[in-house]
Amino acid sequence: MLDALREGDIVIVWRLDCFGRSLKDLIGLLDVFNGKVIQFISLTEKIDTTSAMGELVFELIGSIAQFERRLRSEQTKVGLAAARARGRKGGRRPKMSNSDIKKAKSMLLDPEITKTEVAQHFKVSRPTLNKSLIEFQ
Repeated sequence: MLDALREGDIVIVWRLDCFGRSLKDLIGLLDVFNGKVIQFISLTEKIDTTSAMGELVFELIGSIAQFERRLRSEQTKVGLAAARARGRKGGRRPKMSNSDIKKAKSMLLDPEITKTEVAQHFKVSRPTLNKSLIEFQ
């Protein structure tokens, strides 16, 4: 639809939730329309950007969405800082412990044992074994 729209067109939808998956998607689409001078009308919510009142409603929705994003971002940052203060780190736990890596290194000293066998022994893939061996050095 976006490719077919031209300046001066009007997009009419029954409900906003039929038009965008989230408020962020909707605001993005409406910004595209604004840039291409395309009007937007939602029949159920009575949003009509062809009028001054409709533009005001659109701007209010956009402002609220931006406020929500910033608030969520701030809350996330505060939560991560609190977790760090408690000694918690984010991300996945390593597949191999330091003692596993030491054992794997000693197993690899034996020329009869292959990396594939060592990886199978610790129930990890070869790339994971290689990564663990490199990071442990």
